[in-house]
Amino acid sequence: MLKSQFVRAACAALVLAAVSVALADKPVKAPVRGKGVMGAKVTIKGGTQVGVVEDVVLTDEGVIDYLIVSRDGKLVTVPWDAAKFDHGKRVATIEITKEQFEKIPTYTAEKYPAFDTTEYRTAVYKAYGMKPGQARRLERRLERRDR
Repeated sequence: MLKSQFVRAACAALVLAAVSVALADKPVKAPVRGKGVMGAKVTIKGGTQVGVVEDVVLTDEGVIDYLIVSRDGKLVTVPWDAAKFDHGKRVATIEITKEQFEKIPTYTAEKYPAFDTTEYRTAVYKAYGMKPGQARRLERRLERRDR
């Protein structure tokens, strides 16, 4: 009996050691701060800058839902799921062409759209060739899990 307890303890120690080594190789990421998102450049395919992040829209859970991009005095809604954000460079990249981006409806700060309606959400995601809840959510969950 003492021998089997020793074997179990030795196996547990080996597993803990292996996990520690695996976790030691992963870099520790700093938390994302709001001021790291605000004012960030927004680029499209080819690296063309199309604006800067002027504001963000949060869900009821406090998660970024949309980036509000300022461009030539107008505002454009960009779903967070459509942007790949490089926090180190403070750049959000959207995988659409300039022609596609120019077709996205704009608005002004005096009259914001109804972000929380199903119709608006569907129309915005469609402009980026996506459906709400698609694509980046799974990828983001995996990124968070790997931190």
